[in-house]
Amino acid sequence: MGYKVVVAGATGNVGREMLNILAERQFPVDEIAALASRKSLGTEVSFGDKTLTTKDLDTFDFTGWDIALFAVGSEATKKYAPVAAKAGCVVIDNSSLYRYDPDVPLIVPECNADAIHGYKKKNIIANPNCSTAQMVVALKPLHDRAKIKRVVVSTYQSVSGSGKEGIDELWDQTKGMYVPGQEVAPNKFQKQIAFNVIPHIDVFMEDGSTKEEWKMVAETKKIIDPSIKVTATCVRVPVFVGHSEAVNIEFEEPLDEDEAREILRTAPGCLVVDKREDGGYVTPIECVGDFATFISRIRTDSTIENGLNIWVVSDNLRKGAALNAVQIAEVLGNKVLQKADA
Repeated sequence: MGYKVVVAGATGNVGREMLNILAERQFPVDEIAALASRKSLGTEVSFGDKTLTTKDLDTFDFTGWDIALFAVGSEATKKYAPVAAKAGCVVIDNSSLYRYDPDVPLIVPECNADAIHGYKKKNIIANPNCSTAQMVVALKPLHDRAKIKRVVVSTYQSVSGSGKEGIDELWDQTKGMYVPGQEVAPNKFQKQIAFNVIPHIDVFMEDGSTKEEWKMVAETKKIIDPSIKVTATCVRVPVFVGHSEAVNIEFEEPLDEDEAREILRTAPGCLVVDKREDGGYVTPIECVGDFATFISRIRTDSTIENGLNIWVVSDNLRKGAALNAVQIAEVLGNKVLQKADA
């Protein structure tokens, strides 16, 4: 016996990846529905060796369905997620809409799977921001050992984090640099993204930080520990898929790099590639299509007491979005719904 699963936003980058990962991980699906907006209605999408035709999100009846994975953005989620939840279908939402709601659990299964039980208040579970998800996978096992006091993170985020339009703009701008008359002006991004980096993701806030930076702070506190101090600088880089992060960590207790390396080697979701030689680390192009959060460049920061530096890389469409959502569905199946071995 399996689950009746809905994927809303099935024609987008994350929605398609959700379908791929449900099939790859052999999630126990009895029936699956791919939903899209009216403009994408009838589009065909793949689910394993099957082809699904998208149905209309606006008119879909969620009654009798078990789990809905939402990848439709905050505005559409605001309209349709409560409809699904009221019909008895548990919503796992990839947008930012519910992440900071105290009645909605924000979950990264490697870090706080037990928080799943809080879903019953609204029948909704939130998926974290892509840059937060991979960072907390690396931070949680270290925090459990030596308690993290402060984190300073600089991100190098791929254009796929901004959707298909971001990917297209990088591609078209790059080509346009070499073909006279085919230059492409910035549209999705604030400045040229080809051969450039942009220290601006999401909107600016009153304190000078961007909302992406604020998300990393608020979500790390909610997922791991509210006492952790976090400061972030989030940067868009001309990479198609895969987010990278340079993370500086200050602990309350001593933790040397060798022990940290061993902790991370055995931590769920982590894969350590850390050789002090040419190429002995992971870059974003190598993580594409992989489930793991890769950790490299583990070394002591001698400028502070109990300091450590790490380099964290992950496929943002997977661990940062679709994979984490499917893992939440697996936890929901195993710990709560228990209709099948999810």
